Amino acid sequence: MAQHYFDSAPDAASRPSTADLVLPDLHLRLHTDRGVFSPDKVDLGTRVLLETVPPPPDGGRLLDLGCGYGPIALTMASRAPGARVLGVDVNARAVGLARRNAREYGLAHARFAVVSPEGRPTDEEAGPAAEELEGPFDAVWSNPPIRVGKDVLHAMLRTWLGRLTPRGVAHLVVQRHLGADSLQKWLDAQGLPAERVASRAGYRVLAVRRGT
Repeated sequence: MAQHYFDSAPDAASRPSTADLVLPDLHLRLHTDRGVFSPDKVDLGTRVLLETVPPPPDGGRLLDLGCGYGPIALTMASRAPGARVLGVDVNARAVGLARRNAREYGLAHARFAVVSPEGRPTDEEAGPAAEELEGPFDAVWSNPPIRVGKDVLHAMLRTWLGRLTPRGVAHLVVQRHLGADSLQKWLDAQGLPAERVASRAGYRVLAVRRGT
């Protein structure tokens, strides 16, 4: 890949394509492109998350942190038609694709925003209002960008997991070889109790709550 998918404006030459998301309850053909995360197929970790996570609350506010071209957010929106779903990513190309995919499937209650690594909106004219990004969120689902490094990852998780409602739960999928167990220990140390709720194909799914 010419440039990392975590860049805000990837300069990889555009090569539009599609990727199929096939789940027991859902089949979506999603528009993708170079310069975004896993453009050729829906990442295995994402599929593990979506096949194991409990149903989202059909109401309230739901967040996909690091939405890419939208497989997680659009699954949330399909499973919870009464909820307000927000997908956020630093990559403007990915967010544009997610918006297109939501339009094509009529999922108007899924909205997307380009944000800075610190969680601030960078496309306020096109995206949700800044206050919508503050939550609070009743559920967060995420395949977080582990490869950006611990400092960036930890700051991102502190920001967004701090926006959970008191009873809200975040589900994160992390590859075991990329530090799932050490991330679980770090979350516990931050007062964000984390429990491993699934393990498959080298991935862990962690359920994270706000500490009391």
